[in-house]
Amino acid sequence: MKNQTKILGIAAAMFLSISSFAQEKTNKKESQIKFTVVKEAKATSVKDQFHSGTCWIFSTESFLESEFMRQGKGEVDLSEMWIVRAGYLEKAKKYMRMMGKTNFGAGGEPIDVVNLSVQYGIVPQNIYPGLPEGETKIRHGELDEVMKAILDAELKLTEGKLTPNWFKVFTAALDAYLGAPVTSFQVDGKTYTPQTYAAFLGLKADDYVPITSFTHHNFWTSFALEIPDNWAWTNYYNVPMTDMMSIVDNATMNGYTVGWGADVSEPYFSYKNGMAIVPEKEVTDMRPSEKDSLWMVPSKDKLITQLLRQQSFDDLSTQDDHGMQITGQAKDQTGKKYYIIKNSWGTAKNDLGGYFYASENYLQYKTTSILVHKSAIPKDIAVKMGIKQ
Repeated sequence: MKNQTKILGIAAAMFLSISSFAQEKTNKKESQIKFTVVKEAKATSVKDQFHSGTCWIFSTESFLESEFMRQGKGEVDLSEMWIVRAGYLEKAKKYMRMMGKTNFGAGGEPIDVVNLSVQYGIVPQNIYPGLPEGETKIRHGELDEVMKAILDAELKLTEGKLTPNWFKVFTAALDAYLGAPVTSFQVDGKTYTPQTYAAFLGLKADDYVPITSFTHHNFWTSFALEIPDNWAWTNYYNVPMTDMMSIVDNATMNGYTVGWGADVSEPYFSYKNGMAIVPEKEVTDMRPSEKDSLWMVPSKDKLITQLLRQQSFDDLSTQDDHGMQITGQAKDQTGKKYYIIKNSWGTAKNDLGGYFYASENYLQYKTTSILVHKSAIPKDIAVKMGIKQ
């Protein structure tokens, strides 16, 4: 009996060892950095925003798709271009009221997607692909320029006032690029409108909380985050950096994903190499061999403080470049914490099929904002924020 127990124990240990080994990944071929998944939530397939500034939509719709799976609604594929259309309509109204003295462009914020989805409803991807006839990939260069040119032409006020048809002209041009809006469609044999489909999926704007962490406003208050893509002037909850990270950790360790806005312009962000880190030594002071080793062996981290984070935002070296989805946590062989990041640049640009690993200190340093379901916030922090869960 003892021998049998011993054999079973050895077998169990071998199974656990094999299971752990099976979960190990590297960021790229030949890399000596070994990542083990600690926790990862369900996510839909990686998409490709291609030639468009719509990361905020792709990442947040992926976030919502994970939310709907978490809530038992099954796997859905949401139309990004439906929200592109809705976003441009609302941006145009703001731009004209401000007489062109506000941002009008392709960008936006994760919370915008939630609010636009509540206002305009939700449509499946196969119902509204939003691609001109003959196109298979998204190319928005011309669209972006033409839509702004229409508004700027109307703002010349050649008749001394804004013509009553400006919005009809704008909408017609937008629909020529993306397609006319749908009013009803079928999913699994049931007929929905965009609004009733959003209701079926259980989307509620109040469930989702945008959060940031900067000292030029008081903590435990909210303010309109001063970044160009916050065209809707939405207020963000402002919490200390340590609490922001606690929210990310609580979410990712309990089956939630996180919408993530961050700066990706730094030399220590390398999507090709599948990593975003903040090394202890400045990259500009490194020899070429040292730079190459950043993606090949574990490196020492730079200590990030609230002050350093703020300085980088104030001197504009931290910008709101890109929207992504945090789907879980991993660790390397030294025990260092990383976050698993889903991107929207297709699957062929790195060895991780469209994902990458971002170190804990990268998130501390270069996060501009996060978006979470309110129930993913630790209860003590939610109380301080004044959020009822």
